Amino acid sequence: MDILMESWLFLLLVLAIALFGKNMSLIIAAVTVMVIKALPFATKWLPTIQSKGINWGVTIISIAILVPIATGEIKFRDLVSVFKSPAGWIAIACGVAVAVLSRYGVDQLSASPQVTVALVFGTICGVVFLRGVAAGPVIASGMTYCIVSLLGLSFK
Repeated sequence: MDILMESWLFLLLVLAIALFGKNMSLIIAAVTVMVIKALPFATKWLPTIQSKGINWGVTIISIAILVPIATGEIKFRDLVSVFKSPAGWIAIACGVAVAVLSRYGVDQLSASPQVTVALVFGTICGVVFLRGVAAGPVIASGMTYCIVSLLGLSFK
């Protein structure tokens, strides 16, 4: 099968799975990649998106995380109170763990690009069939939730 046709079929399969799972993020991602792929400058844009996209995504997530500070919803006293509870320390530790693991993950992807196939498949399955979300800070939050719940702690 022609490699160009195979990539289109693979993207259509991802889109079909996303539609079946009613996952809007993955639907938007698949359609966006397909639209860019159809454009004449795709050969320049796709490698740039591949190499810089994770950093752009982290930047967008970071912006979203900082918005409650900008709106005044989160204040310095909230930051101070985090250090006063075991649940707060667990959240800090999970955030650090995810950041460090992500660094090694990026290194792993660079060293073994074939791992990307398994990661993409696993992420798609987790997002579509288990209603997961593909995002680092959200993973840290989920880890925190699990540990805090297991220990019967709260943030107060």
